[in-house]
Amino acid sequence: MTFRHTVIPRALVLAALTSTVLASPAVAAPHPADGDAGAGGTRVHDIQGTTRTSPYAGRTVREVPGVVTGVRSYGSRGFWLQDPDADDDAATSEGVFVYTGSSPTVRTGDAVLVTGEVSEYTPGGRSSGNQSVTQITRPEVRVLSSGNPLPRARALDLRTVPDAYAPEGDPADGGSIDGLPLRPGRFALDRFESLEGMNVRIRHARVVGPSTPYAELWVTVKPWQHPTPRGGTRYASYAAQNSGRLKVEMLTPLSEQPFPTADVGDRLTGTTAGPLDYDQYGGYLVAARELGEVERRHLPRERTRPQHRSELAVATYNVENLDPGDDQAKFDRLAEGVVRSLASPDILALEEIQDDSGPEDDGTVTADRTVRRLVDAIVAAGGPRYAWRGIDPRDKQDGGQPGGNIRNVFLFDPDRVSFVDRPGGDATTPTGVTERRGKAALTLSPGRIAPGDEAWEDSRKPLAGEFRFRGRPVIVVANHFASKGGDQALHARFQPPRRSSEEQRMRQARQVNAFVADVLAVQPSADVVVLGDVNDFEFSGTAEALTDGGVLRNAALRLPPWERYTYVYQGNSQVLDQTLVSPGVRSFDYDIVHTNAEFADQVSDHDPQVLRFRP
Repeated sequence: MTFRHTVIPRALVLAALTSTVLASPAVAAPHPADGDAGAGGTRVHDIQGTTRTSPYAGRTVREVPGVVTGVRSYGSRGFWLQDPDADDDAATSEGVFVYTGSSPTVRTGDAVLVTGEVSEYTPGGRSSGNQSVTQITRPEVRVLSSGNPLPRARALDLRTVPDAYAPEGDPADGGSIDGLPLRPGRFALDRFESLEGMNVRIRHARVVGPSTPYAELWVTVKPWQHPTPRGGTRYASYAAQNSGRLKVEMLTPLSEQPFPTADVGDRLTGTTAGPLDYDQYGGYLVAARELGEVERRHLPRERTRPQHRSELAVATYNVENLDPGDDQAKFDRLAEGVVRSLASPDILALEEIQDDSGPEDDGTVTADRTVRRLVDAIVAAGGPRYAWRGIDPRDKQDGGQPGGNIRNVFLFDPDRVSFVDRPGGDATTPTGVTERRGKAALTLSPGRIAPGDEAWEDSRKPLAGEFRFRGRPVIVVANHFASKGGDQALHARFQPPRRSSEEQRMRQARQVNAFVADVLAVQPSADVVVLGDVNDFEFSGTAEALTDGGVLRNAALRLPPWERYTYVYQGNSQVLDQTLVSPGVRSFDYDIVHTNAEFADQVSDHDPQVLRFRP
């Protein structure tokens, strides 16, 4: 990278830019001639073109004029260049990122001429399915002057962002949208792409994804799209991607400027402005050169009601890689949530309990220390001294954080329920169903469901347990299905995006469904509760496979649609954790307790949920 700084009067700079405008075509050149693009003849909108990929990719462009609108001196280092003299084509962006590889020496407001090679960079790699970012690499930069006014920021708001999210991909190109002409007035993804690298602004936007340690938050410029009562934006179906969502991150490092704390429902007031960028962790974002202020709305954390004496309360909680190495504060906050937010349920299925050495890959598979610390913290918070049951996995066979050996565990209040122990369950031996005195019973309790089936490869195996409440048997199955790793993002270059991980979850769902069917074949009126982190939506194929044949009903569907979410991801409030019941559970009360997912200060990224019924 070479920088040359020439002091030229501003009038001459404007004249130089104007003369270049007169020498350039009015619209993007769809088929540039072979060889280098000559000096003064190529503008940013020519480079960007009218599709997602540049017609100049792989070619050298010379002395491309523009004004620096933002500088990034960390991560992918470089600066954004924008031509202040736009063409008349709404599909062609006037901004582009110039990748320098090291901290650039230009400043915002510099008028420059850039020579370099045009390339398409795909965050996360081409195999991720993400869209690419047009950029100029290996640049030579000539600074003409400094302190120039920035091009007017384009507004992103209710009026300018379309309601429809993405076009259908081209079947002839494997479903890719790369080569499709941009229609910025029709689709949000096209609108954002037509502004890639340009100076944009948002004003008075609602926060729909809490701030993170990575100095980012999510807002919506369309607050009426599938709103939740608590200020979020609900992911209602595969066709409801909520086009108004945008990530906001700070352009300056945290060491230079602290990032505000924000929860769902807060407002980002004033003006937030900067270049429109794209990354693998959410797609399009505003790299905020100017950040508005967060107006806090003080969202309350929910608390569920206590169960009545005759009600059995069964809850589930993903405790996010809990291990003995975690600070006591995490154990105390989880315990407070169990006692206060969940009202000390009778049975609590936990996901992501790690082994006693945490992520250290030393062959440890026991989790006694992990569970004991949590139980002790619950007692200190005023809750019951829970007993617990679980099955240690084989080392490195259940997925999750390497070395952590996460598993599902049952906690239960021995003053309220009893556990029916039938020995023999281990990591590889499946439990089955038998008849005892006219009732369905487990052959092994606790036991795993079909742990040797390929559906559970590198994934947590369901934990089944038989309980008794007021003399009546209840079978509970704790689950943590395979993750969504490998799925293409909503903002992918393939539309609709491919959800390859769903195939394994559907196989897992069919295994659990078949197990419950075996229970009901013995006792049609049996009380069965299937719950946990299913890693899929209530409208997904996974959910359909779980409920196939009517053996289970999804409790989430009993809630109003706007209440159905347990997780917030990239500004979408969505269901990942589910509770399902057999037909024998005729009447129940179900509550998703919003205590974590909407908050910047969260002890887990999942909200717990609780089901109450009378067996």
